[in-house]
Amino acid sequence: MLENREPFDEEHALLREGVRGFIKAEITPHFPAWEESGMVSRRFWQQAGAAGILCPQVPQAYGGPGGSFKHNAVVIEEFAYAGLAGPLSDLTVHSDVGAGYLLHLGNEAQKQKWLPRLASGETVCAVAMTEPGTGSDLQAVRTRATPVAGGYRISGSKTFVSNGQHCDLVIVVARTSEAPGAKGISLILVEADRAGFNRGRKLDKLGQWSADTSELFLEDIDVPHENLLGVEGGGFAALMQQLPQERLAIAITSIAAAQRAFDITCDYVRQRKAFGQTVLDFQSTRHRLADLKTDLAVGWAFVDQCLNRHASGQLDSKQASIAKLWCSEMQGRLVDQCLQLHGGYGFMREYEICRLYADARVQRIYGGTSEIMRELIGRGL
Repeated sequence: MLENREPFDEEHALLREGVRGFIKAEITPHFPAWEESGMVSRRFWQQAGAAGILCPQVPQAYGGPGGSFKHNAVVIEEFAYAGLAGPLSDLTVHSDVGAGYLLHLGNEAQKQKWLPRLASGETVCAVAMTEPGTGSDLQAVRTRATPVAGGYRISGSKTFVSNGQHCDLVIVVARTSEAPGAKGISLILVEADRAGFNRGRKLDKLGQWSADTSELFLEDIDVPHENLLGVEGGGFAALMQQLPQERLAIAITSIAAAQRAFDITCDYVRQRKAFGQTVLDFQSTRHRLADLKTDLAVGWAFVDQCLNRHASGQLDSKQASIAKLWCSEMQGRLVDQCLQLHGGYGFMREYEICRLYADARVQRIYGGTSEIMRELIGRGL
């Protein structure tokens, strides 16, 4: 289902071929070691930049490939289908989220300074939203960016930060005033080499072992006014504006990873024998797989519809929330049933379905939990 789909043309097909080659040559040989160590190597970022797969949507004027989000989607699909949830999590935050904020909110000086570095892999970007006590409630952010002469002094702590150990630049969600709720929230660029920037522990997770997920501690970090991204107090609105693309990226990840789980399960049940016949020969197996294939077909159709809407500027928050909710929930159901069809071997980490099962769980949590998606969808009824 990845190829020959309506949203994509020949240029996308060439990119898809290139990404597959990059994965085979530069990631597959190292992936087990990355899973063991708990994060990708720094060399991965330079290699990805040299291969032109970082920040595909960044214009050539800012050092990028000059594509659109559909090019980002190709990269997401290929990484997800290859079972590379850890590296993809880091890549998505860097290319789709971080670069997206800079591209749409940054002033000319910020774009000229940072986007070429992100596209080349010289600079690794992180986004620090979540705090130990906030979760999905970004209006409850407690990190402070107190106005001082010439800029801001930032203090606070963040958790679940993708690229936390490798990052050179962090987009920090902080409160710049005492205005209630969302009104006092701003986005501020913080370089990792500033005094007071401290990396916490690399977090031990259920899945996505090679994803660089960490705590960050910001202790009286002084940054200049020019590090403000967008307008002061406009951070929450900016986050809401960019969330549809982020949630679409999660939906794409879910559907492509679910397709992978389905495909390897079909191969497995064709070969595995029980009671003198293959597992696929049992009618119950075929009917279960028929349901899963139907779920995938429906999911791909809606994802492609959302991709086209996003390309024309028509994807709204409700549609993106529906895509994120349905695809991530479907992925969870599908990988569970695919693991069941593997029997006891499905519980073994050496079998890919086991890793796909563990990696899938967070899809229903980050980018807004399924409960939050239902609330957002329900408000429009």
